[in-house]
Amino acid sequence: MNEVKVFDGSGNLTKVISVNQLNIREKTLLNTPSMFRRNKRTVKPPIKIPDSKDNTGKP
Repeated sequence: MNEVKVFDGSGNLTKVISVNQLNIREKTLLNTPSMFRRNKRTVKPPIKIPDSKDNTGKP
């Protein structure tokens, strides 16, 4: 296993993850796989804007 270099969006090096840290992550992942989910971001539902056709005031 090799060390991992993490870059930000502009191409600058942000951190280097060592082999020891990767081994610790691997052991943790085996014990609790739910800890490392792929989609960590919570997505807000889109805001619905009512159409002017629906707000005519007629029942």
